[in-house]
Amino acid sequence: MAQSSQKPAVLVTGGAGYIGSHAVLALLDNGWSVVVIDNLTTGFEWAVPDGAAFAKGDIADQALVAQLIAEHGIGAIIHFAGSVVVPESVENPLKYYENNTVKSRSLIESAVKGGVRHFIFSSTAATYGIPEQVPITETTRTQPINPYGWSKLMTERMLADVAAAHPLNFCALRYFNVAGADPKGRSGQSTAGATHLIKVAVEAAVGKRGHVSVYGTDYATPDGTGVRDYIHVSDLAAAHVHALETLVADPASSHIMNCGYGRGFSVLEVLDAVDRVTNLRIERRMEARRAGDPDALVADNGKILATLPWRPRLDDLDTIVAHALAWERKLAERRDS
Repeated sequence: MAQSSQKPAVLVTGGAGYIGSHAVLALLDNGWSVVVIDNLTTGFEWAVPDGAAFAKGDIADQALVAQLIAEHGIGAIIHFAGSVVVPESVENPLKYYENNTVKSRSLIESAVKGGVRHFIFSSTAATYGIPEQVPITETTRTQPINPYGWSKLMTERMLADVAAAHPLNFCALRYFNVAGADPKGRSGQSTAGATHLIKVAVEAAVGKRGHVSVYGTDYATPDGTGVRDYIHVSDLAAAHVHALETLVADPASSHIMNCGYGRGFSVLEVLDAVDRVTNLRIERRMEARRAGDPDALVADNGKILATLPWRPRLDDLDTIVAHALAWERKLAERRDS
């Protein structure tokens, strides 16, 4: 393991949220010093693991961010904070450009002023829009079809421009469909009103929902339902740790990489997996398509496999569902107690 002097303290924005809390666990498990900033709009302070310092606040509060950088000797930022619901971004685009673009600009400026050398950004496959071919490589044309995708792509552009002008390198990780929960039961997806399929399905399995809606059955896929690349949140968190190690080891390098498994499952295949794991039959209701949903979104993950020593460990659909279900049962016990 690298000496502690080679491991800068890390500021994790949105570290009380779903993916952020798993990244904090992965950092702590690998010996990094971690500070979390989160305004708790969608996150939970109890989700911040023991061992990480916590500051309640907004990433656009430059005085607070400057204070945290100075007090803790922050040398790297991993930026998860932001809004992530695609339909909401269509209905309320200004919210997304404020939370995801304007506030990211402020955070990047704070990083430059504070002498932070490394920046990892939580980006998204939504930057590709409706891809012309699948699997999707990082050279695929980026043409988002919603404000959420544009708000993230603009931040990628800012990071590239800032890295060219200042001593800062970055890695933008474009996530595909994140699911599951910490295998040790330390964290999971707790967001109220989540829209992700596996989260919705396990909520139905524990009786929190009466059914699962299937939006569209006429896609150009084997069973007519949309196909997505589901990545276990703990594998995704591990990718952030490897990305940080790579940025620290080579300060001249910056990267944009897909985070997925390179394999897709349809909505019906996911629901079949939930039925298998729970030994129940989840009620499925066929609904009309949602506007702007592509037939298939599957990552070509060749670049991340070639660039980082990262290798998926939990790339099994039933395992992802089982971990999500275990966490959902834990939340249900917490509500009932």
